[in-house]
Amino acid sequence: MRLPCDVVVVSRLLPSAGMRAPGRAARALLALGKPTGGEGGVCLLVSTARHRPGAKYQLRENIDQLFTKFVDEGKATLRLKEPAVDICLSKANVSELRTFLYAVKLAHQGTKEETLPLSKLVSPKASEVEKPKTKMTITSKKDYPLTRNFPYSLEYLQASYCKLARIDMRMLCLRNLRKLDLSHNSIKQLPATIGDLVCLQELNLQDNQLESFNVALCNSTLKRSLQSLDLSQNKIKALPTEFCYLQKLVHLKLDDNNLIRLPFKIGQLSHLRFLSVARNKLPFLPSEFAKLSLESLDLFGNYFEQPKPLVPDIHLQIPLTLLEYSARATINYRIPYDCHILPYHLCDDLEMSKTCQCGRACLTCFIQTTVTMNLHSVAHTVVLVDNMGGTEAPILCYFCSLTCYSQFLDRHLQSVR
Repeated sequence: MRLPCDVVVVSRLLPSAGMRAPGRAARALLALGKPTGGEGGVCLLVSTARHRPGAKYQLRENIDQLFTKFVDEGKATLRLKEPAVDICLSKANVSELRTFLYAVKLAHQGTKEETLPLSKLVSPKASEVEKPKTKMTITSKKDYPLTRNFPYSLEYLQASYCKLARIDMRMLCLRNLRKLDLSHNSIKQLPATIGDLVCLQELNLQDNQLESFNVALCNSTLKRSLQSLDLSQNKIKALPTEFCYLQKLVHLKLDDNNLIRLPFKIGQLSHLRFLSVARNKLPFLPSEFAKLSLESLDLFGNYFEQPKPLVPDIHLQIPLTLLEYSARATINYRIPYDCHILPYHLCDDLEMSKTCQCGRACLTCFIQTTVTMNLHSVAHTVVLVDNMGGTEAPILCYFCSLTCYSQFLDRHLQSVR
């Protein structure tokens, strides 16, 4: 039986001799087996890259204690009687480590040795004790691996300028992946299985052929892990409303797309600090944009319309419909709801509710207009919106009644005077 992991062998006699124990773990291969001749019971062989022949430790009645408190993190410690050493294991596969420790315990007791999956105590290959590869960079099609798999230990993978038309499914098996850079390819669609990369923190899809962002990714584990997303230089016209479920986002780049609107609930991205949406086709900003708290904002080169606070778009219906009354009450009084209580389409409608300047909600009955917002109110650093030196942009405003709109007009006219 063999177990690859990181190992530190610490002698308990070193402190008494005034010496310090080695602090850094080395990649090793642990093997359980019997020495040549089969005498003396099961031994543990610890082999490293520096010493591939390894060191043998007798196990029968030689385990002083097993420390398994952190076995669910791939860690354990074997304390031997002779020699007086602690063999500290880490970065091991959890299920393999559990099986290995059970076999060690049986070897210590000397029972059922014939049932143990023993290995030959021979020097391992160099590749078996090398440190797992965590980073791979590919920047040309000729270097792209076609006949071999990516190392499962990868945490960073870059495959740029490889003319990829779709995401390689082999990448989606890399469960330790933290950063995936697929920039400068020809990818047109994003598979929902990207959401299975539970550790993914950074995703770079700059300069591809994307026309949309898969809604399924917004409901995946990326909600809890993704911190940086680069979708610049694609062909995206709009992002789904569910995009705002990615609430761990800190960096978001959407430059050089065909965006005609930003997600309606963008204000829900409470961790967002760096936003770049330069050179798109935005006519105005959504109302919840005002809820953002950014360090840096770039909206240069958009098709912003002139604000028209005195020319509203009226969607009021008097008297209000029963649906409107009940929807407003549900949101204003924070009445819990979900798809088990209400039909799906009503839940979706409630998620798309607007917020009036007075703080109350409205659904389909409202007055809509655009006003000017100084972008410094939401960002510390603002790139100029145009070549004229402006830092203002139009933002949507909603009013739940004629009364609220009239009060807004009074304040607006007073400020103009």
